[in-house]
Amino acid sequence: MIQWATPPTDGSVHSDGAPLRNQTIPNLLDSTEEIQEFEYSGICLGTVEEPRIVGEAMSEECWRQAMRSEMQAIKANRTWDVSVLPPKHKAIGLKWVFKVKKDPSGKVVKHKAHLVAKGYAQRHGVDFDEVFVPVARLETVRVLLPLAAQGGWEVHHMDVKSTFLNGDLIETVYVQQPPGFIVGDGTKVLKLRKALYGLKQAPRVWNSKLDSELVALGFVRSKLDHVVYRQNSKSSFLLVGVYVDDLIISGHRVSDIRSFKLEMKKNFSMSDLSLLTYYLGIEVTQGEGGVTLCQSSYAARILGVAGMSGCNPCETPMECWVKLNKQKEGEAVDATAYRSLIGSLRYLVNTRPDLAYAVGVVSRYMEAPGKQHWAVVKHILRYLKGTLGYGCKYERGTELKPVLVGYSDSDFAGDVVDRKSTSGVGYFLGESLVT
Repeated sequence: MIQWATPPTDGSVHSDGAPLRNQTIPNLLDSTEEIQEFEYSGICLGTVEEPRIVGEAMSEECWRQAMRSEMQAIKANRTWDVSVLPPKHKAIGLKWVFKVKKDPSGKVVKHKAHLVAKGYAQRHGVDFDEVFVPVARLETVRVLLPLAAQGGWEVHHMDVKSTFLNGDLIETVYVQQPPGFIVGDGTKVLKLRKALYGLKQAPRVWNSKLDSELVALGFVRSKLDHVVYRQNSKSSFLLVGVYVDDLIISGHRVSDIRSFKLEMKKNFSMSDLSLLTYYLGIEVTQGEGGVTLCQSSYAARILGVAGMSGCNPCETPMECWVKLNKQKEGEAVDATAYRSLIGSLRYLVNTRPDLAYAVGVVSRYMEAPGKQHWAVVKHILRYLKGTLGYGCKYERGTELKPVLVGYSDSDFAGDVVDRKSTSGVGYFLGESLVT
């Protein structure tokens, strides 16, 4: 049964989670421009608490310790060998990227420093070849969690430290020495044995390494979703979902989960985060009655970016009489701000199916939005203001084998301009809405 869940919240805003775009913070994820003294790697969004250049980081002990920890991990993994650059070879540059990690309440829990290769300088067929890696999706988590709730299983969370440093490189790749940690006179280069963050093939080699280790432990990869693994025997049953360096683990016996964690710690440097509580901007609450998913902090952040934190709430996401069409005349609105806000709302729909239709409608007009479209978006935000704590609750079921059931409907030529239909679908695993 799907219920709205209202976990306690203090209204705080989380800054480390889903891909929310703020007009005041440049969207650097797709940028390849080099910035003087500091280059953005695309790994994280910068904040005022994160150094922009290596010199700033060196002036604070917390960041110096983070950099030393990264270098120790690199040394422990035997990531590279000091070498002379052979003729006709080019060494790829390195840079430091700094990130503050916070919990859902906004409290700083960790300072992270990553040494990143300037992978945009790589050449296909020279220092990289295949780069494909299975893509993890939130739909995977939304299926695993209802399954766990159905059986009353615990869901645990593990994180791999220095993830990409575990992948074994096949290609020959040379990199320059890292800023702040130069060996000798700096004329020599580093020949990589393991992958570094930023290399084009780094995700692939890490995924291959993790896949081989899980198969060796008796897991079988799903043929339909390559980021889900199952271990099924007479004595145990485990499910593992992989999202890059995060492992979501569940099974009907806690002892099996603990045994799996011990095996993984033998092979990799892991952080045991115990029960899953926070994942990709989604707050997870596990209890006797089931599992609750909520994005209250993320929703509050959307309101803050839109400047509507103090708005008056309303009771519905969209008025039933609203019929939008493409803007032909009248004053236009900022299309970039409109698209950014719609993108944020679309991520929020992962735990807010009540917003799905309204957000789907306003998503059709991102090319040239007008005042009428912006007014509907503001109405959605006002509804969001009054429902910040809403989410999905997956209750413990009584069925031994829950049935997957899908529903579909259409409004039959509901568009007032081109007479196209709007379709809606919902899939339930037992009584739990999964997509």
